[in-house]
Amino acid sequence: MHRLSLKIALGGAGACALALAGLAMLDAGPPFWAATAGVLLVGAVTYGVAARLLRHRLAEAYATVEQIHRGDFAAPDARKGRRNRDELEALVRQINETGQGMQLKMHELEHLEHHRREFLGNVSHELKTPIFSIRGFADTLLDGALSDADVRRSFVEKIQHNAVRLGNLAEDLGEVARIETGELTMTIEPFNLRNIVREVTESFEPMAAGLSVTVRQTIGSDLPTVTGDRERIRQVLANLVDNAVKYSKSGGHVEVGARLLPTNQVKVSVVDDGIGIAPEHIQRLTERFFRVDTSRSRSQGGTGLGLAIVKHILGAHGSHLMVESHLDRGSTFGFSLPAVTELPRPQPI
Repeated sequence: MHRLSLKIALGGAGACALALAGLAMLDAGPPFWAATAGVLLVGAVTYGVAARLLRHRLAEAYATVEQIHRGDFAAPDARKGRRNRDELEALVRQINETGQGMQLKMHELEHLEHHRREFLGNVSHELKTPIFSIRGFADTLLDGALSDADVRRSFVEKIQHNAVRLGNLAEDLGEVARIETGELTMTIEPFNLRNIVREVTESFEPMAAGLSVTVRQTIGSDLPTVTGDRERIRQVLANLVDNAVKYSKSGGHVEVGARLLPTNQVKVSVVDDGIGIAPEHIQRLTERFFRVDTSRSRSQGGTGLGLAIVKHILGAHGSHLMVESHLDRGSTFGFSLPAVTELPRPQPI
């Protein structure tokens, strides 16, 4: 009876723990009501099954006591008693394992909820800044600044700058959402990487010249064809070159290179001699809205989502972003793609 009482207590405690943990989740708000209902349902069903089996065992125990009082008690089958104990112990283990599993799931949901709130807070902040700027400049113009030609042009340019920033943020948010939900698929096929590097470096030459930064490419003539999504890799490379130019010092250099590795992989590198990144920040570079230099990136239109998009695109290619950096000495960002050593020959028709 002592063992039976202990097992009853354990079973009840496990079920009550599930129910209490589920009730505690009610404070998390509407997104967790469905999870809470599931926790309570599992706890109730588990407790009901345990209670039914325990009532059956208690009835057998009471019947045995009555038989002893009447004097017609016969020793139970040892195998049956052992089987009953094994069933009860298995049930107690199952209740405990269910409780631990549900507790782990609730911790995961709390972690996801924390990231969701942080993401919404970051989005709200990123939207408010350009919106307030646009509103402020527009109100100033309407209050009489329209009559001043110099002020009018300056304020309209600032309104345009913040509107472009809002558009970039909306586009990047949509891109992240499509990638994370699997709606954005990759078209993997052979393409000429040298052409992509040339297109990207040439497109950033005007911007780099305005910041007194030189952009050059160093790619050998024997670079093989690679496989991947051409437009997505172009997007990755453009993001890395854009960051390298923005975070370079006046008179600095940005070099885009590619070389074949012994592993039949082509490694692409974007090297700058800019401000560099502190070691404690490197691991957070691909987090959404994380910025090393907040004032510089925002003033130049950065959304804080570029490297998060790069991370997802490279992940879809089976690659990852490699970063090496030293403060005041510059940074190197790189990734690799599989090389095509021999292209398939066209078949005769």
